[in-house]
Amino acid sequence: MKKIIKYSLGSIGALLLVAIVVALIYREDLVRLNNVLSLFDEDKIVTNFSGMKNVFFHQDFKSIEKSTKWKENFSNMPTQYTHEKETKKISAFLEKTKTTSLLVIHDGVLVSEQYYLGTKKEDLRISWSMAKSFSSAVMGIAVEAGHIESIDDPVTKYVPSLKKSAYNDVPIRDVLNMSSGVDFDEDYLAFSSDINKMGRVLALGGSMDEFAASITATIGKSGQARQYTSIDTHVIAMVVRAATNKTLSELIEEGIWSKIGPEGKGYFLTDGHGVAFALGGLNMQSRDYAKFGLLFLNEGMWEGKQVIPKSWALESVKASAPPSTDKNDKFGYGYQWWVPVNPDQEFYAIGVYGQYIYINRKTNVVVVKTSAHRGFRDDGQHGNLVEQETIEMFRAISQHYSSR
Repeated sequence: MKKIIKYSLGSIGALLLVAIVVALIYREDLVRLNNVLSLFDEDKIVTNFSGMKNVFFHQDFKSIEKSTKWKENFSNMPTQYTHEKETKKISAFLEKTKTTSLLVIHDGVLVSEQYYLGTKKEDLRISWSMAKSFSSAVMGIAVEAGHIESIDDPVTKYVPSLKKSAYNDVPIRDVLNMSSGVDFDEDYLAFSSDINKMGRVLALGGSMDEFAASITATIGKSGQARQYTSIDTHVIAMVVRAATNKTLSELIEEGIWSKIGPEGKGYFLTDGHGVAFALGGLNMQSRDYAKFGLLFLNEGMWEGKQVIPKSWALESVKASAPPSTDKNDKFGYGYQWWVPVNPDQEFYAIGVYGQYIYINRKTNVVVVKTSAHRGFRDDGQHGNLVEQETIEMFRAISQHYSSR
């Protein structure tokens, strides 16, 4: 009996030793995973959204020698907007949606700049899905340069590793339009959803390329219906990386970042293989998100030079995608850009938890709004009502400055 107890205690001790060794070896991965699981906690979300490099693998953008400073002419913002025939206070909506920054550019001049919830101008803020519009832009540059023959080519022409996946023979155009036909659960609040599985792959240093290639389920033929599928953007990045033999970070640095003279630093979150988190991993100052918006406001032109091909800057922001499978989604969609209900020369990039770059060519206005809004989907319609109300507020701001 004593021998049995002795051997049992010895076995337990050995197991504990193995557990300690494993914990030490994978300590960084376990800490990173724990940070990801608590990323959106109420007491951490604001700080986390300005400090994502403390949570994920990342790659800094190269420093740019020439910084283009905004021309400034600050004036008072409007105080009200109208939504569903009800007049509301802008300040109340900004507070409700946990806004962290709000910038307005009119005629190329910074006319309003506000920071909230203890954040600062220098903060490098997570883009989330606003990054998708940047990936679209470098796709346009690659097409113009001849690296990609046509967006009607199948993605597998450039990325053969996707041939056994749901993306086999899917045209690039359909992936740009989020109509790939790929079955992907985008429920941010469900632990077992595809989007959260992907997040754990990212946190634990896995391969985003392998994750994309592992998806085999479809909801139907591509090009028939739009279903918001974030992994589509990673596939776009895979295509443009393969076609140019450059990383997504290099493409954005060379094609956009170095051209617009950013005021602050920037970086991309990456997987464990150094591959950029294309669908949501950009981090930069709000002022520099606004520069990207101004670039598209001016049809791809920056200080007299065509940075984004004009044809792409015009075509990519049109509502060219088929209707959404979500009956509550009345918005239009282009090549990784959103188009509002009843548009009037408007389009926008949007990120989860309330990130926006809104462009209005009619009023010559760009609005950037960053947020840490944990209740962004609590309207009973997957966030569609909050999104529409945000656009109505942007329209009121745009009209205010253009009518002065």
